[in-house]
Amino acid sequence: MKVLIFSATTGGGHMRAANAIKEYIMAKQPDSVVRIEDTIEYASPFLNKAVTEGYVYMATKTPKMYGTFYKTIDKETPMNKTFEIAVKQYRKKFMPMIYDFAPDIIVTTHPIGTEMASAIKIKENINIPIISIVTDFAAHQTYVSDGVDAYIVSSAEMIGQMMLRGVDGDKIFPYGIPVKQEFFKRIDKKTAMESEGLNPDVPTILIMAGSFGVTDVLKVYHKIVKSPCDFQIVAITGKNEKLYETFVKYLSKLTLNNTLFEFDLQKPEGFKSSMKLSRHKKPFKPTKLLYYTNEVEKYMQIADLIVTKPGGLTVSESIATVLPMGIFKAIPGQEEQNADYLIRNGMAVRIEKTNQCTQTITDLLSHPQKLEQMRQSIEKCSCGNSSEHIYGLMQELIEEYSKKE
Repeated sequence: MKVLIFSATTGGGHMRAANAIKEYIMAKQPDSVVRIEDTIEYASPFLNKAVTEGYVYMATKTPKMYGTFYKTIDKETPMNKTFEIAVKQYRKKFMPMIYDFAPDIIVTTHPIGTEMASAIKIKENINIPIISIVTDFAAHQTYVSDGVDAYIVSSAEMIGQMMLRGVDGDKIFPYGIPVKQEFFKRIDKKTAMESEGLNPDVPTILIMAGSFGVTDVLKVYHKIVKSPCDFQIVAITGKNEKLYETFVKYLSKLTLNNTLFEFDLQKPEGFKSSMKLSRHKKPFKPTKLLYYTNEVEKYMQIADLIVTKPGGLTVSESIATVLPMGIFKAIPGQEEQNADYLIRNGMAVRIEKTNQCTQTITDLLSHPQKLEQMRQSIEKCSCGNSSEHIYGLMQELIEEYSKKE
């Protein structure tokens, strides 16, 4: 099987979904050839820089403007037509790659990749099936293109949303967003916690902090640790050196002020910090601070609650590990829609207002049955192993197209 995946580095989740599909295919069929292509970078490095930096700027500096832009392009507008024209102009650049690689199927995990694949298929009259994976929990017009044979959506709720945007219901498959297989493998929680220096007898809150602003992380951490409940924290900064250094200084300041904390730091390679943190025999809120880890699935499985922004892939990984979510500062647009879906279905709570954060955490940890109800809701809404279903659909479409040819 030769598979070409069109993705993009805007956000990060699109590439994670692409890699999850690739890993599954290679595990099931090792003689396969899977190529992941950053669609925007391949079309134009300059365009890629403008798009990715523009996205980050709007999402972090002018989120309301980004939300307005997101809603605007969810309709048939002149802006969408301009976007389609730009894609068509770049499609010729992809043709040598298509002919040389000769894929059996094209999978897309980003709207621009979907539009590009569709334009190539229709304008160049190429007989290749296309699967579009929508990497959020709400439909959006930019994922819809005429040449797509199948749309993978994250929930059954999205079927109606996609149909309202003109998609044939027979082309919509609620298989969920693909994540690495490690998120489905269950571990011995007690053993894993002890190996990480964590206490298996108290609740654990996981903070995925890499996508937060520095100030946001410190605010939410400061409010969480004010809760009178007994718990421990694991915070992962995700290759954000500025955030890590600021977090270290912040924790050190708390220690110097005689607040009883215990810190376990995992420093990034080559990272130098002048801060030295003392340890206390009676920690109040033990905190394990990680710069980066390739074992996120392990920390999700040992945690009782994750505090995170509701990106499509992080949410999908949390669902795979049956981990209740505390949603913090969702960006207007896809993140806000993701948060609405999670809260509507009982899988998450909002902790957006920092003055209510302490009470929300206290309420959850003081009533374990609420966390259990959230876990049950997650299991009810889970689509199972998305990659497995997508792999089967890929084989069906390839066989179907081979008969046409």
